[in-house]
Amino acid sequence: MREGRSRTARGDRDEAEKPFWISFADLMTALMVLFLVVMAVALLAVTRTVSEAEEREAKYKADIDHCLSLAVAASKRHEGVKVDLQRRVLDFGERARFAFGRADLTVEQQGVLRRFVPELLGMAETEQCKRVLKRVVVEGYTDKQGAYLVNLNLSLMRSQRVLCAMFETNGPDLLTEAQKEAVRDVFLVGGFAFNSSKDTPEESRRVEMRLEFLGLNEKRVEPQRGVEANFGKCAI
Repeated sequence: MREGRSRTARGDRDEAEKPFWISFADLMTALMVLFLVVMAVALLAVTRTVSEAEEREAKYKADIDHCLSLAVAASKRHEGVKVDLQRRVLDFGERARFAFGRADLTVEQQGVLRRFVPELLGMAETEQCKRVLKRVVVEGYTDKQGAYLVNLNLSLMRSQRVLCAMFETNGPDLLTEAQKEAVRDVFLVGGFAFNSSKDTPEESRRVEMRLEFLGLNEKRVEPQRGVEANFGKCAI
């Protein structure tokens, strides 16, 4: 009798413990499923983030390529203007070269520049270029003759002279007031002395326009303009 009661008591205890173990197993299964769901959602979010970043980068590069293609198309409409796609530079060649030690442009050279600049302004106004074009940097160069600081100042003066040509009130192909304001907002002067010299001194004494683009995540800083006296008046 005692053995029967013992077996019965053990059996009752086993039966009482079974629901606990079944519930624990179910809980572990549920936790595992929940873990897998969370991991799947996290992986999906990461994948979506990567895809969006790749899409944004691809669109950014496409916008830059579009701007450069417009610059190339514009250069083909103006004899002597070439585009260096690797450097993103427009080179005017002999159409805008300077005499030795001089920073002035002939009336004809000024006309060449003024006929081309509206092409760049139109490019800058396209939807794609508005998203990525930061500015157009006018860069003047000298040959290797002369002192470094003298050439540095000369190259800067050559860059400034190009901008001055945009604001002339006499001569061929003058810009409109609206175009002059756009030049003020888009163009920037730079000077580079005899860096990037060409094969000959004559070729080195040149002017280039470099297209500078925003970085992928760089925010555009809109120009702040107040009331300016003598706007467009050149001091050199």
